[in-house]
Amino acid sequence: MPDWFTDALADVARVDTLPVVGAEISYRTWGISSPSGPDLLLVHGGAANAHWWDHLAPTLADRRRVVAVDLSGHGDSDHRAAYSLDGWADELAAVITAAELGGPPVVIGHSMGGLATTVLARRGTPALTGVIIVDSPIEPAGTPRPESDPASFGHARVYATKEEAVTRFRPVPAQSSIDYIARHIAEHSVREVAGGWGWKFDPAFLNLAGDPPRTLDGLACPVVMILGEHGLLSPAARVTFAASDEVVVIEIPDAGHAMMLDEPVALLDAIQSTLDRWHA
Repeated sequence: MPDWFTDALADVARVDTLPVVGAEISYRTWGISSPSGPDLLLVHGGAANAHWWDHLAPTLADRRRVVAVDLSGHGDSDHRAAYSLDGWADELAAVITAAELGGPPVVIGHSMGGLATTVLARRGTPALTGVIIVDSPIEPAGTPRPESDPASFGHARVYATKEEAVTRFRPVPAQSSIDYIARHIAEHSVREVAGGWGWKFDPAFLNLAGDPPRTLDGLACPVVMILGEHGLLSPAARVTFAASDEVVVIEIPDAGHAMMLDEPVALLDAIQSTLDRWHA
């Protein structure tokens, strides 16, 4: 493992919880607010959790406060009877307030988390410096969400041991991963359940109420979309975003959908360059 990775994991986050409409929402915090901000809120994708950012957040927290949230139905947050993008956007707004994220903050959402981030940015409140959407499936109407695959997420699988569960960790869609990053995330994505070990996410999140965003036009703040060369978006959607006057597109060569697993340094560079530009 390289020094940058071990140093990041050595920077232990503070963990807090916050009640939001009947569910306890867990979030992790690094760093302190600074005039060189803005502060950041990091939002994971479907079936993931806040630990997917553990190896990136401490570096980003060098000049600001950084928070990574577990959306309801994921990680260490409570499960709900039903889920919606609007409900998750409510959770993001509540965490921004509770964690006193200033600047105003930037929200960075990966995949499904980018959909919730887009819903939040359309509201115009709380005020945001900008949003960074990381390879989210924002496609024309009629295109299914790739993460909504019952074959991948629709069953609460149980494994005899924690090690068995960890070794079964696979990103969806399939892609290459750096082994030590994948193992760290996998170890924090399982918990003891009746009969053994299972994933922390609630398979019911697949039954997401409401339609996902189909465009990034008209948001109440600047928006940057970071795409993996081998990510989710169709060629047609990539052309549409590249031609937009309202979206700045950054493509990371060789990266898959979950680029924090295969191209973490390039993802950090893309995020930091965006933050530097907005701050300037």
